[in-house]
Amino acid sequence: MPAYLDHAATTPLRPEAAEAMRPFLDGRFGNPSGSHAVARAAKAAIEEARDVVADCLGCRPHEVVFTGGGTEADNLAVLGAAGAGEVACSAVEHHAVLHAVQSLGGRIAPVGADGIVQLDGVLDESVSLLSVMLANNETGTVQPLDELRIGAALLHTDAVHAFPWIDVRGTAADLVSVSAHKFGGPQGVGALVVRDHVKLQPTTHGGGQERDLRSGTHNVVGIVGMVAAMQATVEQRAATNDRVGRLRDRLADGLLAAVPGAVETGDRARKTPGNCHIRFEGVESEALLVLLDDAGVYASAGSACASGAIEPSHVLTAMGLSRDEALSAVRFSLGWNTTDADVDLALAAVPEAVGRLR
Repeated sequence: MPAYLDHAATTPLRPEAAEAMRPFLDGRFGNPSGSHAVARAAKAAIEEARDVVADCLGCRPHEVVFTGGGTEADNLAVLGAAGAGEVACSAVEHHAVLHAVQSLGGRIAPVGADGIVQLDGVLDESVSLLSVMLANNETGTVQPLDELRIGAALLHTDAVHAFPWIDVRGTAADLVSVSAHKFGGPQGVGALVVRDHVKLQPTTHGGGQERDLRSGTHNVVGIVGMVAAMQATVEQRAATNDRVGRLRDRLADGLLAAVPGAVETGDRARKTPGNCHIRFEGVESEALLVLLDDAGVYASAGSACASGAIEPSHVLTAMGLSRDEALSAVRFSLGWNTTDADVDLALAAVPEAVGRLR
């Protein structure tokens, strides 16, 4: 069986999500904005889902805005808050945040070699929103969000990569983005927590759904699937973190021991349990990934959104790595259904593939 080690790109659908979605792929098809019985049943499903999401994210139900995924949630947070002043973000944000901030001429905060954001000289009273992801999608590095509350600026966090591993209910953020397909839900659905005191302008206009912040017919089946996956993630998080963390350590330690010149990116103690980010000296990651694909090991050179372009990761270059170092990096990301067999296959295939390329 192949070893799927690209959970940071997308995860397999959890059985709980598939089961919850099944009725809405058949007889339950109503538009929640309607008024008849079929529509009211769909509306009830949405509101029940909203209650669960609020509980899982640590907010009030009316503070949950359903979106079409993490990118839309990030864009709504950044672009929706732009009218109140300047916006800023870290240099290692997902492009959904980074490009949105750049489109507004916003400020970009550097990071250190450890990937931790450095805000000195970046924030002042003119900045209305700071966006810093809770856990980086490429390196897994977790940011100290509680230390980033400076001044009156709103704090947005892209928790898309963090949510499978970290309880976000106590986060200091005013806005929190999540995406279902990162924790075993379906693709194309997400949510944004918008606290009561936050004033956002909508980025899409239409029927006024979601407090007029996200117009458009609800993706009922997607929302229902996301909620089931979210509940399973929260209930199983502690056990999953422990099990996957041990698998990740075995994979990382095994690769570092078996491949001369292999270097781990970042401090493992400050990373999410599923992230194994390794640089292979003298090997181009894109070539390595081709051989691993043939061997049935599926990994990534970085963010899935940037795949296909042989360019160094903006995250790694922001951390001070050279172009060659960045281009030698492979992200092996483990998830809720990763097994010992997956790790065994990777430990056999990677050293052989690196040896062939060298």
